[in-house]
Amino acid sequence: MMKQFEGRSLAHPGCLIGVMSGLILGIILAGVLAVYANTPLANLLWMWLGLTVVLGLVGWFIGERLSTPFRLLKRENEVKEVPVTDEYVETQPEASSNISEDML
Repeated sequence: MMKQFEGRSLAHPGCLIGVMSGLILGIILAGVLAVYANTPLANLLWMWLGLTVVLGLVGWFIGERLSTPFRLLKRENEVKEVPVTDEYVETQPEASSNISEDML
């Protein structure tokens, strides 16, 4: 699934998620503060706006951060030729046969 996002910026979906969660959490927080703390409406609206903007920016930066490794994925996975020397060549042992020479 992550290959579908390769080369795409995830900042916009991250910002959308951040703004939506900021709106939802802001409404819940404003309701709780209005009922239990008797906070003035102007303060509630400023907190709601601030929470929405901050979570939107956080989502933007997280999405931006997540999308950078996908752009570099092709560069890291390029085939690099490594010189083969004798010390790295593995030899496989000859397969031993269970058939004895008498049976042949």
